[in-house]
Amino acid sequence: MIGQLGLRPALRQWPGARHDGSRSFLARPRAHEEDTMSGRRVEDLGAVAGAKKRAKREVGAELSAALREPTLREKVAAAWARKEALEHEAIVLDPVPFHHCIIPNFIQNEGFLEGLQKELLNLHFHEKCNDLYKFKQSDDLKKREEPHIAALRKVLFEEFRGWLSDVAQVQLEATIDLSCAKYEYTDNLLCHDDELEGRRIAFILYLVPPWDKSDGGTLDLFSTDDQFQPRLITKSLVPSWNSLAFFEVSPVSFHQVAEVVSKGKCRLSVSGWFHGSSLARPPRPIEPCLPRSPHIPRDHEILYDWINPAYLEMDSQAQIQEEFEDQSEILLKDFLKDDKFHLVCEALKKEGPSWSRRGPPNKRLYEKAEEESLPPVLKECMELFRSEAFFLLLSNFTGLKLHFLAPEEEGEETAVGDSLSKHSQGESSREETSRRGHTDESGETSDNEEGERKSGSSPPLCAGELRRWTKGCYTLVHDAEMAEFALDLLLFCGCEEWDVERGGFTSYIAKGEDEELLTVNPENNCLALVYRDRETLKFVKYINCRSSAQKATHPDRTAFWDFCFVYYE
Repeated sequence: MIGQLGLRPALRQWPGARHDGSRSFLARPRAHEEDTMSGRRVEDLGAVAGAKKRAKREVGAELSAALREPTLREKVAAAWARKEALEHEAIVLDPVPFHHCIIPNFIQNEGFLEGLQKELLNLHFHEKCNDLYKFKQSDDLKKREEPHIAALRKVLFEEFRGWLSDVAQVQLEATIDLSCAKYEYTDNLLCHDDELEGRRIAFILYLVPPWDKSDGGTLDLFSTDDQFQPRLITKSLVPSWNSLAFFEVSPVSFHQVAEVVSKGKCRLSVSGWFHGSSLARPPRPIEPCLPRSPHIPRDHEILYDWINPAYLEMDSQAQIQEEFEDQSEILLKDFLKDDKFHLVCEALKKEGPSWSRRGPPNKRLYEKAEEESLPPVLKECMELFRSEAFFLLLSNFTGLKLHFLAPEEEGEETAVGDSLSKHSQGESSREETSRRGHTDESGETSDNEEGERKSGSSPPLCAGELRRWTKGCYTLVHDAEMAEFALDLLLFCGCEEWDVERGGFTSYIAKGEDEELLTVNPENNCLALVYRDRETLKFVKYINCRSSAQKATHPDRTAFWDFCFVYYE
């Protein structure tokens, strides 16, 4: 509030003045006239100082004159209620894909905006970076005393709040949510809906230099499917100086701030929410997990064909297990044989399977290989990670019970080849897998597996996919994500000289926290094993425009692939 800015002048202390305000002149005036002139000069100086202080106190923001016209307000309210589009030189309203408006020339006095911009740029900004966003943000502005910030706060949460209440026909509270954000090169805010208890209308006031869509930083609006999940970007709003965008917060208000790709521009904005009664939210859809299955009947020969022999030695496996049990994670470099890894990379780059987009974008965005389209070498590599022999090898690496032949007692050692050979002499691997509930060709589990699950005993399972990562790909931590005990496996391909400044790394965090527990960076032919509990979540960081920097000279370095598997005891 202007009257609460604390700008009252301190008592001016003239030379020779005492703190009680009385005068004690240091020299006798030469004449009465001089004393009179001196008094006038003092009065003049006081008048000038008072005028300056009044001017400072009188800093104010004025809304666009058009917004104060009752006729226009009534037109906007009628269009909002009927969910119809409205185009006017002072406001543009569009109900698709959800209610949103643009008000150009929101503040009508240009001088005020320049003063506001200076005050905002002098604020302290915090680096904000997690799975969802990367940008710089100020502290809450609700108590800032800078005159232009205070004046903006006043006009937003008094005059403009009343205007919005009339337009949206909803009682908006006096609650203030207001902050300043700076988006610079590679900064972004990924797909989300803004829904939080009490938020009713979101707004953004832009204070940007001349801006073009090619600079990035657009406010992208998503369409939704019949389950209220985001699908595709259907509209992108380009920020412009002194324009204000606002939209209704609802179960379908999915939006994002596209990555800023201009190296020389700053997307400065003031944003927040008006609060009121929330709209009813439909039940959240339950997303099916990736299909899980027991191991497939492949014996130890597949290990000798594919895996670096150093990792098949018992001493090496014992050392790996000791380190893994101490750290709950390990990186095994040069994991596949060189010739096999070369064939895999060539198949990914040249033959290539068919890829499908995996979403929805409020949870993930990357490409998944369609397994029916895999060339033979990639199909065999997928079989390696699903094979019975590999389940047992992972047991030896980690100490987890991922195979019924894995040692029960700590300190026992089981050679993969010997165990599977002895096992095959008695009951065949195929028969044992079937007995333990292997899925049939239709994908249905056997009656034995259902019985074991009901009794609390079930075979170790895995779920896996082959993924391609390019600019704009990511995964997010989300509310519906199931947190459970599991062993994650990642094998990276095609990431020569990958710079982690591009993103694409896998980050593990504690549930409810942003601080990273572990980061796994893409590295060629490196196998990462990470054991996580119910309090640990993971995401793949958004891949930014730096990934395209070498496109002209190294077109094969703008993307990478990984084999991603999760194993369950």
